[in-house]
Amino acid sequence: MSSLISICLFLALPSCAAAEGRPVMASLADSVPAAEPTAPPPGAAERAEPLKDWTVLVYINGKNNLEPFGLKDLNEMETAGSTDRVNVVAELGRIAGYSAEDGDWKTVRRYLVQKDSNSSKVTSPVLQELPRVDMGDYRSLVDFGRWAKTRFPARRYLLIVWNHGSGWKRGPASARGISYDDETGSHISVPQLALALSELGGVDIYASDACLMQMAEVVYELKDQAAYIVGSEETEPADGYSYGPFLARLAAQPAMAPAELAAAVADAYSQYYSGNDTASTLSFVRTSALPAFLSAVRVFTGEMTRSGDRAAAVRAAKESKSYTYRENKDLYDFVRRVGETSADPGVRAAAARLNSVIKDQLVGYNRTTNSTGGPWGANPVDNTNSNGLAVYLPGAAAADGYAGLRWSADSSWDEFIAWLAD
Repeated sequence: MSSLISICLFLALPSCAAAEGRPVMASLADSVPAAEPTAPPPGAAERAEPLKDWTVLVYINGKNNLEPFGLKDLNEMETAGSTDRVNVVAELGRIAGYSAEDGDWKTVRRYLVQKDSNSSKVTSPVLQELPRVDMGDYRSLVDFGRWAKTRFPARRYLLIVWNHGSGWKRGPASARGISYDDETGSHISVPQLALALSELGGVDIYASDACLMQMAEVVYELKDQAAYIVGSEETEPADGYSYGPFLARLAAQPAMAPAELAAAVADAYSQYYSGNDTASTLSFVRTSALPAFLSAVRVFTGEMTRSGDRAAAVRAAKESKSYTYRENKDLYDFVRRVGETSADPGVRAAAARLNSVIKDQLVGYNRTTNSTGGPWGANPVDNTNSNGLAVYLPGAAAADGYAGLRWSADSSWDEFIAWLAD
């Protein structure tokens, strides 16, 4: 399939968030359901492999229209494979109706990814085959993560969740989160994603190979479970991450620090799409900078509401860089525009301080590519004003459940949204 097709827009799904009215596993009102007791993860009693530098865990939910791309990405991983110092472990689920490749099996398989030169067939050994797994249930992600960390221990861990993603948006609860399983109709909400990471013991790097997940609302929810968070402000092209190059780089430099590996993921992604005229965004944030970020956000919103300069904020929100969901705005670009247009010195100082924190502390690396819009230039995309972190600015009252997010509770961003909407 063409790499120009967005993951969100590919085939029948109207968005990464799935169709309106889809049944979900749990309501996003937006509380997280209490976890049911889980049995020890399959394979926990098996002998663990020797400790390595890194274990890369990739949770590939191909139980939707992205199935063929899941197979493709697993084959990409095999161009690098595991080494004597790096484990690459993947779980791939499939569904009927999208791809008959590689034997057309319809279960969930767990692999230790091994290097090969066959780009059309997955040759890595299947370590486990599970008959039916709800990959939209956060507990399935927990089971995979626990199993992989027990069987393939390492000094450091990178976890990638691969699927449709929608971050936070205005609309029904079924339109928010990641890892949509079309067989069960469930998905992992943002709070459930944080719970999953907590229950599997956290990771050094968490990455969403999915659309629209690099938002303040998502990053802040995950803040205690990973040192670095990788994601895209915009929809991802259907090919998703470029696995071969960054895994090959890790294989060659297995002692690389987490920040280096997170940057390698972004570099490989950006280089791939810059080579085929495709727009893209990918960044990583340092969760250690979130306290300073939170403080700067609270000062900024406080100065804005004190000044009463609502017109400057509304104008900036309308003009700032937005994404497939128009209510998602690049936070740095929004704050910059407020600072440039407000006549209030307190607002200007707070805006400058917040953007300094975003640029110099929070966003550790940001890569973007633009698109000319194809041979006729019909739909060019300019991501110049994408600075690594989006935020929800709907121009109206926040969606139900927004106040229940950790981000809203700690930053009072929901109150700022309400002030803008007055």
